[in-house]
Amino acid sequence: MTTHPMPLSSPEEQLTAKRSLVLAVDDDDDNLFLLSYALELLDCEFVGKTSGQSAVAFVKERQPDLILLDVILPDMHGTELLQLLKQTAQTRSIPVIAVTGLASCEDRTELLNQGFSAYLSKPYMVEDLEALVRQYL
Repeated sequence: MTTHPMPLSSPEEQLTAKRSLVLAVDDDDDNLFLLSYALELLDCEFVGKTSGQSAVAFVKERQPDLILLDVILPDMHGTELLQLLKQTAQTRSIPVIAVTGLASCEDRTELLNQGFSAYLSKPYMVEDLEALVRQYL
C-alpha cells in the first residue's frame, strides 16, 4: 500500500493565507525602499513609516508581526518608541529589531538591554536581514 503525503494546504488556502505584516520605521526613503524590496521577496506584507509618531498611530490600528526600527528618528528615539510598545499588552509581544547605523559593541549591547529582540547594523547584507526576519516570523 502506497501512502501519499497530504498537501500542506490547498491552492485556495494558499491564496487566502495571511502574509506576515512587517512594519519598517526609518526616516530615509531609500532605506524603506530597500526593506520593501527585500520583504516582498520574503512574501511579507510591508508597511513603511518615516516617523515614530506615524508608527505609533499605525500600530494602534494594526498590530504587525514584526517591526524593523531605525533608532535615530527625527521625532523620537527608537528606544522611546520601543518603550511605548512594551507598555501596552496589545503590542508588548511584537518582536522589534533595531536596524541602525549605531555600530559599536556598546551600542549593540545597550540596544539589546533596552529590550530590542535583535540588532542589525547598517549597511547590512540582505541575507542577514532575511535570516532575522525568518527567525522572528
